[in-house]
Amino acid sequence: MRKLFLLLLLLSGISFAQSKYQNILISNENEPSEVTISINPIDLNNIVAAANIENYYYSLDGGRSWAIRKLTSTLGVWGDPCIVSDSRGNFYYFHLSSAYTDGGTWLDRIVCQKSFDGGISWNDGSHMGKNPPHLQDKEWAAVDLTYSPYRDNIYAVWTQCGQNKYNDDGASVNPIDSASNIFMSFSTDGGDSWSTAKRINEISGADCSLAESTVLGAMPCVGLNGEVNVTWSSQNGLMFDRSTDGGLSWLDKDVTVTEMPGGFKYSVPGVYRCFGFPSMACDLSEGPNKSTLYISWSDQRNGTNNTDVWITSSTDGGLSWQEPSKVNDDSGSKHQFFSWMTVDPFSGIIYVVFYDRRNYDDESTDVYLAVSTDGGKTFANEIISDFPFRPVSSTFMGDYTNIAAVNGVIRPIWTRADSTELSVWTAIVE
Repeated sequence: MRKLFLLLLLLSGISFAQSKYQNILISNENEPSEVTISINPIDLNNIVAAANIENYYYSLDGGRSWAIRKLTSTLGVWGDPCIVSDSRGNFYYFHLSSAYTDGGTWLDRIVCQKSFDGGISWNDGSHMGKNPPHLQDKEWAAVDLTYSPYRDNIYAVWTQCGQNKYNDDGASVNPIDSASNIFMSFSTDGGDSWSTAKRINEISGADCSLAESTVLGAMPCVGLNGEVNVTWSSQNGLMFDRSTDGGLSWLDKDVTVTEMPGGFKYSVPGVYRCFGFPSMACDLSEGPNKSTLYISWSDQRNGTNNTDVWITSSTDGGLSWQEPSKVNDDSGSKHQFFSWMTVDPFSGIIYVVFYDRRNYDDESTDVYLAVSTDGGKTFANEIISDFPFRPVSSTFMGDYTNIAAVNGVIRPIWTRADSTELSVWTAIVE
């Protein structure tokens, strides 16, 4: 039945294609959702992707065909996949791990598994952040690909949630322990070992009983001179911190990037849950916007029926930020959500992928790509999915999309949720 359903979708796409870009089905096996993708910087035909909970995929022909595999580790594999690559073409697969105790389970650490062969196979992994009974959640990572003294250092950031989440009586033991905070760890030896996890945020969030009250969605990127930049969502808006010494020390005060009116968790019809998590990138090119930092996210500042994607930039290392400008160029009250941004390190061009409902009056959803060649001042929007899908709120389709761009090879990745049928797709954009 699943194969027949997908065949009908493909035939529909052939007849009513909306996009000029070839769409590629990566997988519809094992209920995939929440996606990540990375391009080998020394072999642009080698692309690796992953999806919840234990799925990974690799391509040796630029994303036109894919091998489908399941990740295993004695440390456990429990979703929130993030894949990054280093300057040598090694890939790193970050994910959560679920520990089992007499009282149940919790996400007890962040795991990193490494591939030396283009994503075909992975080692058993290393781990960071274990601090029972605290929960470790929503990790992301970045590699220093600059020529700084910290070249190929790997930086991981995530949310640690307070221990009161796991008390048998549900009561808080200590207000400090019950808070949510942003933690980071770094590796200087290719992921073999990790520094002691360090809290980097100044202002804590609440405990994790309500996600919208936490600090969540931490995102790192590395600046032109090896600076480690981190942004995250909070009750106070988008926050920012940075390190100029390879992650050893951080700013004394969190920098407020912008408010997020309505909060970073909001409702979109037909979607199980929606977060407006930020993505961040630095322009490493030799272009006119060299060293500029960008953060993109989505929120409902224009109303609960009008989610929009936004971008802001900084030219002073993140200490101050421009007023947000809108990425999606529609003029109506429609939903654009689950956005992700990247910047091509060769050209400095900004790419933002997101779900978009501008063409419909129901839950039908397209995938759009917004492109800026002028440092985020203006964006050209273009549909990249061949045919729309209609999700239902009972089916979890993940908390994010993703996109990678290296030297003119651009590969977005997204989850389709055709009612309860999940599949992962990319488009050949060059």
